[in-house]
Amino acid sequence: MNPLLDASFCIPDVEARVMPDGRLYLYGSMDRPGQKGYCSDQYHVFSTDDPKLERWVDHGVAFSSEAEHMEGLCPQGTILYAPDAIYRDGLYYLYFCTSDNKEGVAVSDTPYGPFHSPRAIPLASGDSIDPAVFIDDDGQAYYFWGQFHLKGARLNPDMCTLEEGSVCSGILTEQEHGFHEGASIRKRNGKYYLVYTDISRGRATCLGYAMADAPLGPYRKCGILLDNTGCDPQSWNNHGSIEEFNGQWYVFYHRSSHNGIFSRRVCAEPIFFLPDGTIREAEQTSGGAGGPLNAYSPIPAGAACHMTGSCHIRLDAQEGAILSGCGGGAEAAKTGWLKWAEYRELDFGKGPSFGKITLRGTGTLFFRTTQNRLLGHCTVDSSQFITLSFPTDSSIQGTLPLWILFDGEGIEVKEMRFFME
Repeated sequence: MNPLLDASFCIPDVEARVMPDGRLYLYGSMDRPGQKGYCSDQYHVFSTDDPKLERWVDHGVAFSSEAEHMEGLCPQGTILYAPDAIYRDGLYYLYFCTSDNKEGVAVSDTPYGPFHSPRAIPLASGDSIDPAVFIDDDGQAYYFWGQFHLKGARLNPDMCTLEEGSVCSGILTEQEHGFHEGASIRKRNGKYYLVYTDISRGRATCLGYAMADAPLGPYRKCGILLDNTGCDPQSWNNHGSIEEFNGQWYVFYHRSSHNGIFSRRVCAEPIFFLPDGTIREAEQTSGGAGGPLNAYSPIPAGAACHMTGSCHIRLDAQEGAILSGCGGGAEAAKTGWLKWAEYRELDFGKGPSFGKITLRGTGTLFFRTTQNRLLGHCTVDSSQFITLSFPTDSSIQGTLPLWILFDGEGIEVKEMRFFME
């Protein structure tokens, strides 16, 4: 289910890596829920062996610029931007960047840290952000970094310094490829894939990708992997990676919350390669790796994948992820549609007889699906969260998207579930 992690964790900019123990690890920056600002001075690492990507272990603080001795690199407590990590010869290397454009590497003997002994990466540190690391089949390691124009170079065997004379500039550019930031590199069937934040649709909400026959290029832009437009009314950027796990490839990306561009949370969708090696564009869903959500199990309101108007996900320290919205009035009368949030998709099976929803506020919620069919509605007038039952149209069956339409003020939803008699 999307987002992947508990609502208390806002982990964007994720590099997903299968490490030698077979577990899938997430290395990302860390927003503070509700905070107006990108990232923090900590990284947490998460891992799973669950094929549906539902059960995750939080391994705690893996690296902190406040706790580590950062002399010669950056002031202690400096904000940490997007990281990457890789295994080589018994050690795990965490590559990080900071809000003052410094780039560094720390080491650990476990994939989840704690990572220690940070040091700068000469030739890259001070030259923009967002590191990416890759080890080719012949054992040669490569390092990429940059914003607006991507640079890359060979890593020396120490995995901490770049081979002088190997630096390549303009591997990806904003003008030719729509490259904004956030490069990530993988290899499949002899082809190299650079995934990156793509601004070619006018905003940095896309993950684009380019392909090449060699790690340092030249790269040809091939398309968009996913666009997170609509995940929040104010969403701005996207940043992620692709990784194969248990025989399935996924794209990892993030969605913002709190009706803003921050408080970003990691999500994942399966992706599928075409015969020529290109990748079909994926769409945002509520189920993610697990497929459509079971309408007859509890559905967290925070699983909404598209929202419009004032509708947004609010992260509450006590209540978790809350769907908040209001709507109605002249717009509703004119269009027939109100402010809404979408769940894509729910499996209704043979059709529900009634639903239950936990919410508070004043107004009416309408539940609609394809062809504007009304599944049901309920009216609330409570300043406290209460659970209401409402009848549903049992002829609505199968796997379908669901829209919750708001007509009222200050309505907040925690959870819903449908039932068959």
